[in-house]
Amino acid sequence: MKVSSWLVKKVWIIEGCIVCGLCESVCPEVFTVGDDNAVVKENVDFPTFENEIKEAARDCPTEVIKYNE
Repeated sequence: MKVSSWLVKKVWIIEGCIVCGLCESVCPEVFTVGDDNAVVKENVDFPTFENEIKEAARDCPTEVIKYNE
């Protein structure tokens, strides 16, 4: 695990998800995709998946994945 004061602390998805499934394919430990939207799973240790979360946010075609460091 990366040790830094800038670890991902919160992840959320804003309105506009097109349910493409990219986030779940990049990081199924954090994201799940349903019929109508993608959601962030509860009780996840976000810092463990920091690189994957950032990759999913960066590559999201609608830029709806957000996170706080």
